[in-house]
Formats: sequence, structure tokens, C-alpha cells
Amino acid sequence: MYNWRKNVRRVVPYLPGEQPDQVGMIKLNTNENPYPPAPGVLKALKKFDSDLLRLYPDPSAAVLVKVLAEYYRVKPSQVFVGVGSDDVLAMAFLTFFNSDRQILFPDITYAFYNVWAEEFRIPYRQIPLNEYFQIVPEDYFCENGGVIFPNPNAPTGKEMSLSDIERVIWHNPDAVVIIDEAYVDFGAKTALPLLEKYDNLLVVQTFSKSRAMAGMRIGFCIGNEKLISYLNDVKYSFNSYTMNRLTLALGVEAVKDDEYFKKITNRIIETREWAKKELEQLGFVFEDSKANFIFASYKTVPAKKIYQALKKQHIYVRYFEKPRIDNYLRITVGTREEMGKMFEFLKNWLKGAE
Repeated sequence: MYNWRKNVRRVVPYLPGEQPDQVGMIKLNTNENPYPPAPGVLKALKKFDSDLLRLYPDPSAAVLVKVLAEYYRVKPSQVFVGVGSDDVLAMAFLTFFNSDRQILFPDITYAFYNVWAEEFRIPYRQIPLNEYFQIVPEDYFCENGGVIFPNPNAPTGKEMSLSDIERVIWHNPDAVVIIDEAYVDFGAKTALPLLEKYDNLLVVQTFSKSRAMAGMRIGFCIGNEKLISYLNDVKYSFNSYTMNRLTLALGVEAVKDDEYFKKITNRIIETREWAKKELEQLGFVFEDSKANFIFASYKTVPAKKIYQALKKQHIYVRYFEKPRIDNYLRITVGTREEMGKMFEFLKNWLKGAE
């Protein structure tokens, strides 16, 4: 009766952060931008045309590809867009990680990597970060079927230098190296300049964090023209109409307003640096972060206990019940007001919890 089960593909799915919907909550658990999208995005939304729903979208997403190519000063043939960077990354896994050799990525990193590897039957090896939560470049100087890691890394927020990234790429000429730059706009250096030297590099970014459009699901990558053509071949074999017309139109407006983009990312950076000082005064310890979050631990009170106490106050941060990081909290940088309310609660609560 249940023989069909033996043919089911079973994987342990990715577990996203909680998405509570409570009046007055402070949501600092999923690295969303606390500010609204660019004004042009909201204006375009008010001009909503029913044809955006009635008609199929352009499969090539040409209007968004064009504006991204202009902004990053590359050819349109070097740009690929998808439904969030998760879609782009999944397509890249399917397209480029097809050898019998293991792909390599850190043991503490974006939790979707091993999910895709399992789902697509890709052999993989997770390489431990060092004691300072750093990626060690030399660990990737070996035979492999591909390399992927975020920069800055998640959930640690640690940045890898551009020179170390280049060393990894240089030592892997026969494999595609993917740099996941979801958080790069918050003070880290992008690997995009290395595209001029290496044809096996793919740089992935997203509109979800720095451009305040997590709900619209826009991701993209930039790479060698041949890499992008291979990605498009897989996309068109899977689902041609991946991005709807409304999303494309709003994405274009977001890229156009560079002044606003820099304004809100700089504001988040300023709040992050202030929040680091506040956390230090409270007794938290953490490595330096170049992302829109801080990965922090408290020496005398377990992270899970702090997470639960905050949750009771409708203040949400991210807790990972995983080896090596189960005593850390990932705290998204919200507005200064939101962060201040959290610090005020912690200041009083920690006194009685120690």
C-alpha cells in the first residue's frame, strides 16, 4: 500500500526565521530592512495597472537586467535575475555543481546550502570556521566540485578580505566559485571587480536587505557571459516566467534611486556601530560585523534564555540551536528606537538573570 514512498525524495528542509504578526512587536530576527523601499517604488505601486497581472512577464526580465547592468557597469549578458537570491542560488547549484567531487562551504553559514546539496544529490563537505568564526582560505585550496560562501558570512557577519577571496578563486580554476553577497552593502567590499580577472566567479546579491524589498523577492547574480548563458538555459528548462511584471517594474525603480539606497544603508551602518557599543556595555561579546546584524553571546546567561525572555516582550531575535553557535543570538539592526527599547529591557532583565 505504501510502496510509492520508496520513490519519494526526502530532505530536511530549511527552517526560516519566525514571521510573527503582532501589533507593537520589534522584529529583529530575519535581517529585514527597517526602512521602506525607495519613494519611486511606492509611486510605481500606486500606478498599478491590471495588465501587470493579466499578461505574462518578459521571460528575459530585460528591463531589470538592463538597469542592473548599467548600475554595476557590466553587460546585460552578464546579469541573471531570479525570485530572490535563493532562486538564483538554487539555479546556480543545479547548473554548476554537477561533478562527482564534493562542493565546499563553511560549517557555520547560510543553512540553505546543505539543503540544496541534499535535494540535488550534490556531494558536499562543510569546512569548519576557525575559533574566531573566520573562513580560512587555505582550507579551500584542494580538489573540489565547486565553492560557495557568503561574504560577509551569515550568521556571523564576518567579512573575508578581497585578497583572500581572490586566493580562493585563483586556487580553484577548474571549479565555479560563488560569492553570496546578501549583506555586502552594509560596509563590506564586493568581489565584483574580480570578474575582470576570473571567468569562474559568480557574485550573487539580493534586494531583500539593503534595498528593503524582501517581500518582492528579487535576486540577481553577475558573472562571465558564458556562466550566465548556462544559467539561463537551466532557467528556461525549469520555468521561463519566474518574475512577474509588477516585481520587475518595482525592482527597476529601486535601482534608479541610488541616493535613497545609500541613505538607508548608511543609517543602518551607523545604528549598527552604535548598537555594538551598547551591547559591549551590557556585557555581550561578539566578533566584528559588516552585515545588518550582530552575532552576540552573553558570558553568564544562556542565549536561549535571553531569546525566550525577549520573545515574551514581543522582541524577536534569531536563536540557532546548533553546534558551536547555540550560545549566540543573531540580532538584526533595526531602527535606533527599536534597538533602544531592546537594550532598555535587557539592561533591567540581565541584572536579575545572572
